[in-house]
Amino acid sequence: MSPSQKRSQLSFFFIWVLLVAFPVLQKVQCQDFSRHLIDSAVSLNVLDYSGTPASKDDRRPLAFSDQGAWFAYGFPDTPDYQAGFTGPYIMTEGNGVWCSPMLGQLNLKNEENENWLNWNDFSVRQTAKLSHLEQLYQGEELIVNQKLFYSSEQTALIITDIVNTSDKEISLTISFSGELYLQSLHLSSQGKKLLLRSEQSVALGHIQLLFEKDYDLMYTDSSYKMLVEHIQLAPSENKEFIMANSFVFPDANRNSNPVTLAASPEEVKRVFDLRKDEKEALLTKLQGQMDEEWQLPAHISLLAKTVLTMQNNWRSAAGALNYPGLFPSYHYEWFHGFWAWDSWKHAVALSFYDIELAKDQVRAMYDFQESNGFIPDCVYRDTTIEAHNYRNTKPPLSAWAVWTIFQQDRDMEFIKEMYPMILKQHDWWYSHRDYDADGICEYGSTDASLIAAKWESGMDNAVRFDNSRILNNFTSAFSLDQESVDLNAYLYAEKRYLSHMAKSLSDQAMVQRLEKESRQLKLMIQNQFYDPGTGWFYDTNINGDSLIMDMGCEGWIPLWAKVASREQSIEVMRNMMDHNKFNTYMPLQTLAADHPKFKPNRGYWRGPVWLDQSYFGIRGLKNYGYTKEANLLSNKLMQHASGLMEKGVSIRENYQPITGEGMESRNFSWSAAHYLLLLIDK
Repeated sequence: MSPSQKRSQLSFFFIWVLLVAFPVLQKVQCQDFSRHLIDSAVSLNVLDYSGTPASKDDRRPLAFSDQGAWFAYGFPDTPDYQAGFTGPYIMTEGNGVWCSPMLGQLNLKNEENENWLNWNDFSVRQTAKLSHLEQLYQGEELIVNQKLFYSSEQTALIITDIVNTSDKEISLTISFSGELYLQSLHLSSQGKKLLLRSEQSVALGHIQLLFEKDYDLMYTDSSYKMLVEHIQLAPSENKEFIMANSFVFPDANRNSNPVTLAASPEEVKRVFDLRKDEKEALLTKLQGQMDEEWQLPAHISLLAKTVLTMQNNWRSAAGALNYPGLFPSYHYEWFHGFWAWDSWKHAVALSFYDIELAKDQVRAMYDFQESNGFIPDCVYRDTTIEAHNYRNTKPPLSAWAVWTIFQQDRDMEFIKEMYPMILKQHDWWYSHRDYDADGICEYGSTDASLIAAKWESGMDNAVRFDNSRILNNFTSAFSLDQESVDLNAYLYAEKRYLSHMAKSLSDQAMVQRLEKESRQLKLMIQNQFYDPGTGWFYDTNINGDSLIMDMGCEGWIPLWAKVASREQSIEVMRNMMDHNKFNTYMPLQTLAADHPKFKPNRGYWRGPVWLDQSYFGIRGLKNYGYTKEANLLSNKLMQHASGLMEKGVSIRENYQPITGEGMESRNFSWSAAHYLLLLIDK
């Protein structure tokens, strides 16, 4: 080979490096950087759990839980309570109360001078992660590290590690103590295990020190102390204590829910490491699905916040609830149950990282399906506190949830299980909510009440229902005297999802039926509900010949359902991007900003931004190729929601569209679910 040929080959090699290898190396570096971001996100204080509850009903502090537990904890922030975790906040009692300011407070006494250590003399660092809570107390001679994590739905384990950092031996007396807020809870013992019994609940609490034989248990009806004396720590030596807190619902159908505890300290550490690895893998998986638009540190932090929000609302099967699922918000007293359309939305988001919980969230509601196909609005663990609501149902979104779940794992058994139940529920709408039998359904109620009929829409006080009345279909079946565009768009989408399921099950007759119905319904929606003069979809009167001209978020649901024509989608998109209508500071609110009844500040469904409807609007835009517009609005929904992109601040139920202020409930699941979908939905 000649020198010139060699030079040519070298030149080609360097060009190849620049064009091919360098981008590959860049990609590897980016992947390493992304992994670093995920590590940070797992450790990030994305929610602030600090706040010692001042009373059992103190709703100020947030509370951390995992594994579907019905009890939760936080960090202390007052001098009187330190070196322990606040709570627990127990959802086994009523609709959630703090049973104690701190049920496992650590106290240390230096036996040399007989002085109890003052925790105010220690510096403290508190860290909340998806896997656990951790706090580090550092003094002149001792370091105390405490970690709290959930080994199961029943048990939280608290690891307390005490390290002698001085150059001399230290002799300590150690105690764990607590007192109850609740007069309905009473302490007793079973050997060296402390028991908490309730007058209001069948749940039984257990507190015990694991792997520790030499301690004294002293208690009254409302307070206790576990005392360990004469602990000798040489320089650099440590002593570890592991406390187990359990709350169990005895239930014969669930094998009496035995408390499962680790067999050894090594097993405790193995489970702790497992939790950390699970959460890191979960976030890594989700980050891999994020749209490139959002591959930034602040958005990855938001991703972690959405997951942690839903994690804190996760409840295991208990009482009347035979499957696990998510509360809308544990933080709000009246949201301690499962709601139908909340459940479908939660299931869609969960399907991207916890497929089995997503399936169970759907089953949790279908478990209450009646023989005619009806599904109640909401259900609860304990109906003596609050009864299931059979006065109305909620919009039909379960087929969307089930088909999304199926896209993740292709589980045909799940389709076989759910398909007949969803089909029965779908047909119920036409047999019970189609007053004039014209193939266009209405929202309604089972008890003839107007309020329950409005609830059925999920948009309780929406302006479009201001002049509505109730019509009697037949016994226990009542409709509003208006036909709603969102309901029928949802039903159109459901027909398409059911058709996919029928194809996968080779139910060709049902495929033909559903496709025929879809074609007919598509034309009816396009012709009946759309106003070319304003470029929007509206509800109509019961006859379908008069539009109810209140421009609300229901008008973009036909884009989400892919039922609008191309021409209609253009006009709807223009209205969505209009700064005088829906492109407000915090965009895609529930009512056009130029409507005379627009009420942005705590107007509920008369102006605030609800993230489920905002997401449907974003997804609708993407369905018709308006990706640039969708991303612009998505960015505003994230950047302009007060506190959303900040550490510590919880995700709210809805937001003020002019200021971005968070409103109503904190730690709200469907807001978190739809922010997650905004981040990963391409």
